[in-house]
Amino acid sequence: MDGLGGLNSDCEVAVIGGGIVGLATALALVEREGREVLLLEAESGLAAHQTGHNSGVIHAGLYYRPGSLKARLCAEGREDLFAFCEAQGLPYERCGKLVLATRPEELGALDALAERGRTNGLEGLRRLSAEDIPAIEPQARGLAGLWVPQTGIVDYGAVARAMAERFEAAGGRILKGARLTSGHDEPSGMRLETSAGRLRCRQLVTCAGLQADRVARRCGVRPDLRIIPFRGEYLRLVEARRDLVRGLIYPVPDPRLPFLGVHFTRRVDGSVEAGPNAVLAWRREGYGRLDVSLGDSWSSLSYPGFWRLARRFWRVGWAEQRRSFSRRRFASDLARLLPGIRPADLEPGGAGVRAQALARDGRLLDDFRILRGARAIHVLNAPSPAATAALAIGRQIAAEARAAMRTA
Repeated sequence: MDGLGGLNSDCEVAVIGGGIVGLATALALVEREGREVLLLEAESGLAAHQTGHNSGVIHAGLYYRPGSLKARLCAEGREDLFAFCEAQGLPYERCGKLVLATRPEELGALDALAERGRTNGLEGLRRLSAEDIPAIEPQARGLAGLWVPQTGIVDYGAVARAMAERFEAAGGRILKGARLTSGHDEPSGMRLETSAGRLRCRQLVTCAGLQADRVARRCGVRPDLRIIPFRGEYLRLVEARRDLVRGLIYPVPDPRLPFLGVHFTRRVDGSVEAGPNAVLAWRREGYGRLDVSLGDSWSSLSYPGFWRLARRFWRVGWAEQRRSFSRRRFASDLARLLPGIRPADLEPGGAGVRAQALARDGRLLDDFRILRGARAIHVLNAPSPAATAALAIGRQIAAEARAAMRTA
C-alpha cells in the first residue's frame, strides 16, 4: 500500500522503518501479538538501504561475544530465517564458511574463534590443517582454517518482500514516502508528524537504521551515541572466474573492529562478490564516492567520538582508503586467501552503507542497542548480523511492546 489517502489517522502501533528489522518487528506484532500495525517507510520502496545492499550472508554466530544480544538473537534468528525461507519458497543455501589464518600470528585468534563459536552453540565446527583446506576450497590457501557449516546465503531483498506480503495479508498496513519529522508524547500515546500527514498511535517502535539516532531525537530521546556511516565497497569476480570460489572464504578478523575484512561471498544467483572495503561515507545513504551531504559529513566530523576513533585506527583507515582507489591493492589483499586472484579477475560490484553506532568516547558499539520505554521502543544499533537475526529481534521487540503496554 503506497498511501492512505491523507494520513491524519490513528493506529495501535506505528513502526518506523521498512528495512528487514522493521518488517520483521511489524510482522511479529501482527502475527504473534494480534496488534493493529501501521509501518511507515521514508523512501518510495521497502528495503532501500542496508537490507537491499546486503551481501546475503546468513551468519552462523561465530564472532559474537557469548551472552550478548548478538550471540543469542543470531542463533535464534538464523534458524528462524531458514524456516521462513522454506515456508515461503525462497531460494537459500546452507553452504558453510571457511575462515583462513594466513599468517602465524592469526593461529591463536583462529582457535579463539572456534572456542567462541562452540560457546555460542555452533555444531560441526572443524579445525583444518593447511592440507585439509583444498578439499573444501580447491583454490584457497592458508596455514590453517576453520570450517563453519551453519553459515548460509540468501537474497535479503526477497526475504523483505516476502515479509511485507505476509504482514499485509495478516492485516498490517504499509505507508511509503512517509518520513518522520517529529514525535510527541501525549496522554493517550504518541503523536507523529510525518511528510504524509499526522498520526496518533498508542505505541511506537523505530527501526530506522542509518537514521536511527536522528529519529530517536525527533521523538524527544537523547541517545548516548551517533550513527557514523561506513561505505562497504565490493568488487565481483568476472563470470569466467567464478569457479575459483565454491562458497564463502573469510580471513581471521581484527578483533578490535566490527568489520570482517575483505572476503569472498558466493550469492544465491551464482555471482561471487569480493570485499567489502570499509571507508567513511560522506552521506548516510551515499553509495558512491561522490555522494556527499554537508549535513551528514558535519554530523560525523563534529562528533568527538569520531576523532577519538580516528586517533586509534588512522592506519587502518588509511589502508582502507588506499585500497578503495586501487584494484591492484584490492586483489593483493584478496590473494592472501586465494593466491590465484589477479586484478583482471575483478570487476566493479555494488556498495552498501553500514550504520555504525559510535559512543562519545570513540568506542565502536558492537552489540545491538535497543532503548525501551512504555510508549516507544527505539532500535538504535542493529548492524550485522541484524538481517540474519531479524525475525528473532522482531519477536523480542513485539513481546517487550506487549509487556510495556501492560505496565503503562
